[in-house]
Amino acid sequence: MHLIMKKFLSLIVAFGFGVSLLAQSNVYFTSEISADALVRVYQALGVPASGSVAVKISTGESAKSNYLRPELIYKLVNETGGTIVECNTAYGGVRDATPGHLMVIEQRGFNQIAKVDIMDSEGDMVIPVSDTTWIKYDIVGSHLANYDFMINLAHFKGHARGGYGGVLKNQSIGVASRSGKCNIHTAGESTITINGSNTQDSFLESMAAAAQAVHNYFKQDGKNIVYIDVMNNLSVDCDCNPLPAAPEIADIGILASTDPVALDKACLDLIFEYDPTPGNNPQPLIDRITELHGTHIIDYADSIGLGTKQYNLIDIDWTGIDEIDPQNPDPESLRYNVFTIDGKKILHNAKSLESLPTGVYIINGKKQAIIK
Repeated sequence: MHLIMKKFLSLIVAFGFGVSLLAQSNVYFTSEISADALVRVYQALGVPASGSVAVKISTGESAKSNYLRPELIYKLVNETGGTIVECNTAYGGVRDATPGHLMVIEQRGFNQIAKVDIMDSEGDMVIPVSDTTWIKYDIVGSHLANYDFMINLAHFKGHARGGYGGVLKNQSIGVASRSGKCNIHTAGESTITINGSNTQDSFLESMAAAAQAVHNYFKQDGKNIVYIDVMNNLSVDCDCNPLPAAPEIADIGILASTDPVALDKACLDLIFEYDPTPGNNPQPLIDRITELHGTHIIDYADSIGLGTKQYNLIDIDWTGIDEIDPQNPDPESLRYNVFTIDGKKILHNAKSLESLPTGVYIINGKKQAIIK
């Protein structure tokens, strides 16, 4: 190990959080986007699926939407014996009721790779929320009760209402029934419309509370949940847009974690630290996220205890899955996203911190000091 890396590991100082490097949540990364890579990054989590397995995806509003294609996800679904699950939309469209949604699923080819379940096709059910600031309960598809394990498989991209969509949105809005979606969108004001008098932050905070409700539901005895973000086709628009804007940056990779907050935070850092090159411009996506205060959901989810913004980014392309020790990640496999404390990007998915001079930085979501 390089001397400066040793100094970093031994002299790192945390401000305000009081946690060590290893107290951070592990986020596993592969730059390869393929069916095999999706299975590998899932396996790196070391949390094998068991019982009745739900694989939560978005089926996409049209064939032109950037939803995760069956040819990308089929190996993971088959490996885990999963059922693809979805809920109907709250806005008008082909997927706002079960018959049309099932037609879309058949057109997309999802039912050719696995069983597909519209979880609110027979109604909904209420699960408790820990944070009752806005919503007093979460209304989800009633079929959620049929599953023991969930793989939250999200396409990371921009979003016209939330700024961005990742696992937190896929778990809150995505698992909610039509009534539940309205409840979240209006911060508890209505279960029949997505339009209310609430603020943008109250909507984002309601999403965080709903995501926590689903997380807690699957953290009961005999149940579990894991999280995957696929960073491809990075449009400013969500898969709910039938005519999304063309992506302006290249695909980044696949990331996975048992902590949804750390996972979405790592993805956001990769976007905000993306280095522009000819033909690759991250600014439109950054602007979409910033204009809608999209990062607030991360801060709020951290504050209510859903997860942590602090993470170890572990590159599984560097080492074999069998060599990964989640409790003691090899320093050579760690990757770093670094900002100054005033938000200026310094390093993007870097393999080393050797270039950093003595100072205070935000390293993988954590305020830290480098002392040389």
